[in-house]
Amino acid sequence: MAWFTCVKGKVAGLNAVLCFGNRENSHFLRHLYRNKTVSVKTLGTLRTALNVGTSSGQVSFIHVIFSKQQSCTAVHAMETKEATIEEDSCDTDKTNCGKRKNEETDEVTLAKQGNRKKQKKCGKQLRRGERYVPPPQKRNPGVSFSQEHFAETSYYFEGGLRKVYPYYFDFTTYCKGRWIGKTLLEVFKSEFRAESMDYYNKAVKEGRIKLNETPVDDLNIALKNNDFMRNTVHRHEPPVIGKPLEVLVDDGEVVVVDKPASLPVHPCGRYRHNTVIFILGKEKGLSGLHTVHRLDRLTSGVLLFARTLEVSKKLDAMVRERQLEKEYVCRVEGEFPESEVVCEEPILVVSFRVGLCRVDPKGKESRTVFQRLSYNGRSSVVRCLPLTGRTHQIRVHLQFLGFPILNDPIYGSSAWGPNRAKGGLVGMSNEELLEALIEEHRSKESLHLLDLPDEEISKKQESKTECCDGAQKHNDQITAPESSGGVCDDGSCKLTQDEVKAEGSELHKSTSEAKIEGEMNGSNKEKDSVSDEATRTAKSNAFVRDNLCGECKIVRPDPTEKDLIMFLHALRYKGPDFEYSTQMPDWAKEDWLQD
Repeated sequence: MAWFTCVKGKVAGLNAVLCFGNRENSHFLRHLYRNKTVSVKTLGTLRTALNVGTSSGQVSFIHVIFSKQQSCTAVHAMETKEATIEEDSCDTDKTNCGKRKNEETDEVTLAKQGNRKKQKKCGKQLRRGERYVPPPQKRNPGVSFSQEHFAETSYYFEGGLRKVYPYYFDFTTYCKGRWIGKTLLEVFKSEFRAESMDYYNKAVKEGRIKLNETPVDDLNIALKNNDFMRNTVHRHEPPVIGKPLEVLVDDGEVVVVDKPASLPVHPCGRYRHNTVIFILGKEKGLSGLHTVHRLDRLTSGVLLFARTLEVSKKLDAMVRERQLEKEYVCRVEGEFPESEVVCEEPILVVSFRVGLCRVDPKGKESRTVFQRLSYNGRSSVVRCLPLTGRTHQIRVHLQFLGFPILNDPIYGSSAWGPNRAKGGLVGMSNEELLEALIEEHRSKESLHLLDLPDEEISKKQESKTECCDGAQKHNDQITAPESSGGVCDDGSCKLTQDEVKAEGSELHKSTSEAKIEGEMNGSNKEKDSVSDEATRTAKSNAFVRDNLCGECKIVRPDPTEKDLIMFLHALRYKGPDFEYSTQMPDWAKEDWLQD
C-alpha cells in the first residue's frame, strides 16, 4: 500500500511539472508572436520543436533555462541564418533581398546595444535625480613619464638659475573614502587650502574643476565613491641652480649622474620639470628610469638609476643587504676632532610631512663614521661613512655631535634651542619642536626651504597677513601690474625686469653672451643690449599670465646660494663589482672661505 501511495504521488508531481512546462511554452510563444522582428518561419520551427518535445514526454524549458538575452540572441542567430539562405536562393530580385538583410542586421545591432545598456544598469538601478558615477579605470603604476609630459613647458636660464615657464597642469584624483558624502566645497575647505574659496568659485565658473570629466556648476555637489576629480591650475615652479646635469655613466644597465644641489630627484610638491627625472627626459632623452636611491633636494653628488627592472631589483637587494659602500663629504661649523668619530645614536622620525628627525631612544639603530679632512679656521670638511640608511642620518648625527652642516635649514636652525640639540638635549616635545621650526622659517619668509605642501605655506602666510592687518604683502614679494590674462605685453614684462633689477637681480645671459660680456668695448656693449632685448622679448612671448593665478600677480626675488646649497655631497658609491664617484665640490677645498 505504501508503495502504491508513493507511485501515485510521483505521477501527480510529474503531471504538475508537465502542466507548468506547457504553460511556460505557451507564454514564450505568445511573447515571440508579439515580437515583430521574428518571422513566421522561425515561429513555425520553434512551435514544431516544442510540440515534438511535449509529445515525446519531454518538456522544453527554453524560457526557464535560458535568460531572455540568450533566447533573443538565439532567435536573432536563426533570423540571420534564414536571411543568408534566402539571399543565396534569390536570383531575380537581389536588390530587395539585400535590403531586407541590411534592415535585419541593423535591428540585431540595435537589440544588442539595448541589451548592453540594460546590463550596465542592471547592477544598480538609479533613482530619479541620482547621479551616475562611472566605474574607475585601471591604473598602470609601471607607466613612466613620456614626451607628452616633458612637452608641457620649457626651461630658460636667468641669473645663474634654471627656471620653468608657468604652465597649465591638471591635478587628478579619485574620491577618497573620507570624502564620500561631503560636498566639494567642504573638501576644498579642509584639504585643499592652497587657494581661497573665492578662487575655487571663480575656477568653477571658468570650467576648470571637473567631476567625472564634466565641468562642475556648483561646489555643493555631494561626492560619491569612485568620483573622479580634475582641477586645472596655472602652475609656477621654484627656480633651481642652473648648473648642467652631468651624466657620469650610461652603460645600458645603469645611469649615473652628478646631481646639483637644490634639485629634487623626482616630481614632488611644487617641483615637476625642475627635477632630475624631467631634466634627463627633456634634455638627455632618458626616460623609463628606475630610482635606486634618492638624495635630499639640497644635497649634491652621485645618483644612480637603473635602466631595467631586473637591474633595479639587483641594486635594491644590494642596498638591503648593505653591500653598497656610500661615502659623503660635508662642511660643518667649527673645528671637528681630528680623530675618527663613530656615532651610534638611534634616530626617530618626528614628522614625515617636513622630513624632521631627531636622536631618540625610541628610534631605529643607526651608525655613522666621521673623519676630518681639513679645517680652515672657521669650518671643517668631514668625510662621512653611513653604515645604515636612516632618513637624514648624517645631518642628525652631526647635529648631535655639535657640528651641524653649513646651510642646513633644519638641523642648523636656532629653533632647536641655544645649543641646537647638541647631545640630544632639546627641551621640548616633538609637536613644539615642529611648530618652532615652522615659525622661525615663516618669520624669515623661508618656508619653501622646508619643502612644506602649498596648503601649509598658504595657511602660514595667511596667518601672518592677518596679524599685519593686511598693511603690506610679504617683504620678499613685489606686486606685478594687474593683467586680465593672455600673453604678457612687452611693457609690463620690462617693468617686471626693472623691478627685479632694483632689488639687486640681474638678467642672466647664455654662455655665448657671457663671453661677449667679458669684452668692454662699445661695439660689444651694443651687441649685449640687442641680445638682452631679444632675451626679454622671447621670455615675454613665452610667459602667459593667467587671470586667476595669484603667483602671476607677484614677482619674487631670486633665491640666494644659501637658499639653494647645503654643504653635503655624495662623493662615492661602491658595490661588489662597480664604483662611481665625482670630483670634490669647490666648497670642500681646504682654503675655501664662505662669503
